[in-house]
Amino acid sequence: MPGAKGPNYVVKFRRLRERRTNYRLRYKLLKSGLPFFIVRRSLRYVYVSIAEPAIGGDKTLFTVSSKILRKYGFPALKNTSAAYLTGYIAGRMALQKGVEKAIVNLGYAWTKRASIPFAAAMGAIDAGLEIPLGEEKEVDWSRIRGEHIASYAEKLREEDEELYKKRFSKYLERGVKPEDLPKIFDEVLEKIKMEYGGVEDGE
Repeated sequence: MPGAKGPNYVVKFRRLRERRTNYRLRYKLLKSGLPFFIVRRSLRYVYVSIAEPAIGGDKTLFTVSSKILRKYGFPALKNTSAAYLTGYIAGRMALQKGVEKAIVNLGYAWTKRASIPFAAAMGAIDAGLEIPLGEEKEVDWSRIRGEHIASYAEKLREEDEELYKKRFSKYLERGVKPEDLPKIFDEVLEKIKMEYGGVEDGE
C-alpha cells in the first residue's frame, strides 16, 4: 500500500481518510450526551439539522434549509444572516419536538472560527434551545444583521455604480437594495417570531 511504513502500519478508518468524521471531536461530543446541532452549506443554501448520535449512523430528527426564508422575503440564503434566521427556526422546531439542549458538531466542514455555524447556533439559542457556546465563538450582532454588507454596498454605489449593480445583481433583480439588508433582517426575524414564537414571548 502506498504510504505504508512497515508491518505495524495501521490503516486509518475510511471516514477519517475521507475527512468525513473527526473521531477525536466526535468522542468529545458523545461524552456530552446531547443531540448534535449540525450546520452545512451548499452553493445555494444553509442547512441546520438536529441529530441523535447512534451506532451505525446518526439519526437526523429534522433539517431546516435556508430556502424557507424565501417565503419571508429574505434575499440572501447562504450568508451569516441567513444562518442565524435558519438557526432560529431550527431552535423553535427542536423545542417543539422535545429537544431542549444540543451541542454544535463542526466536524470537518468548518474551522473553529467559522461564523456561519456559530451564527446559526446563536439563532437557535435566542429561540430558546440550550447550546453551550463560548463568548469567543459568538458572532457580532452587526454582522448577523448584515450591516457590513449594507455599508459596503452603499460605499460601492457611490464610487462605482456599474460595479455595484454587477456585484449585487441578485439583490437588485428581486427589487431589494443591499443597503436595506439590516432593516429587512429585522422585519423577517419578527415575522419568524410571530409564526414560531420565542423566549421573548414567555414560552
